[in-house]
Amino acid sequence: MLDTVHRQSWKTLYFRVGIGLCLSFLWSSGCRKQTVPTIAFIPRTSGSPLWEPAHVGAEIASVRTGTKIYWNAPTREDDVQGQIALVESVIDRKYEGLVLAPDQALALITPVRRALSKGTPTVIIGSPLPIPAGGKLSYILNDEEQAGRMAAVRIGELLQGRGSVAILGINPDVIGIMTRARSVEASLAQIYPWIKIVEKRLGSFNLPHDQQVAEETLRANPDLDAIIALTAASTRGSCSALARNGRERSIKLVGFDEPDSLLLVQQANLDSIILQNTREMGVRAVESISAQLAGRPVPPELKVPPVLMTRENQESPEIRRVLSMDWRPRP
Repeated sequence: MLDTVHRQSWKTLYFRVGIGLCLSFLWSSGCRKQTVPTIAFIPRTSGSPLWEPAHVGAEIASVRTGTKIYWNAPTREDDVQGQIALVESVIDRKYEGLVLAPDQALALITPVRRALSKGTPTVIIGSPLPIPAGGKLSYILNDEEQAGRMAAVRIGELLQGRGSVAILGINPDVIGIMTRARSVEASLAQIYPWIKIVEKRLGSFNLPHDQQVAEETLRANPDLDAIIALTAASTRGSCSALARNGRERSIKLVGFDEPDSLLLVQQANLDSIILQNTREMGVRAVESISAQLAGRPVPPELKVPPVLMTRENQESPEIRRVLSMDWRPRP
C-alpha cells in the first residue's frame, strides 16, 4: 500500500515537473512578446521643414524593418549642448541604434565615440564628423560637392557668365557647409571664370545675425549681382536684407536648405533653393541600422543627391515627395 502511494507521488511530481519544463520552453521560444528594437533619431532641430521629412522617412522605414523610432531634438540648431545631452541620454537608455544629424562637428565627437564604445550602431546623416567610418559607424550624407556645383551653375546661368557674387552663411563648425562652399568656389572658377567672388562671410544658425551680415554685404558692395546663401538662416536673412535694401529684383539669390515653397512665391529676388533630401536620408539610416542589428554588412558611406527647387518645379512629384509630411508607408 505504501509502495502504491509512493509511486503515485512520484508520478505527480514528474507530471508537474514536465508541465513546468514545457511551459518554460514555450515561454522562451515565442509565447512571450518579443521586444521591438528602438532606434533613437536626433536631427539638428525639431519642427523644422528641413528635418521633419527625415522623421517621415524614418517612420516609413521603421514599418518596413519592424523597428520603433524615438525622435527628439533641440529646439534650435545652435543649441549644441542640448543635442549633446540628448545623445548622452540615448546612450544611457541603451537604445539599439542611433541616427544623428550633428549641429557641430567637433563637439559631437566625444558622445558619438561613447555610443560606439557601448556597441551602439550609429549613422551620421547630413554632414559628417571627423571620425572615419567603420565598425558600428557609418555615414549617409548630402552630396555637398554636387550641391555646390548646382549653385554655381544656377548663378552662372542667371548672370550669363559674368558678374559679381557674394557667398554668405559659411560655417566652419559644420563640415558639410564648408565642403559646399569650396565646391561653389571651385565650380565658379572652372566653369565661369568671369564671375568674381567679391565677398565671403561667415554665418550661423541665427536668423537676425545672418540678416545683419547680408545687410552689411549689400552696403559694402553696391554693384553686387548675386548672392549664394549656404544655409537656411542665411537664405532667409538675405531675403529680408534685399527687401529692406529695395534691391530685391536686381540681385539674384540662390539659397540652401529652406524648403518653404511660399518663400519662392513671396520673395522676388529668390531664384531657387537647393535642398538636402533628408527624407531619403531618414529611410536609408533606419534601414542601415536594422541591417546591422541583423548582422548584415552596410556601406560605410552613402551620398544622397540634393534637389533644386524652383518656381517652375516646386509642385512637381519629385519635390512634393522630398518635402512630404505623409507618414503612411507606400506599398
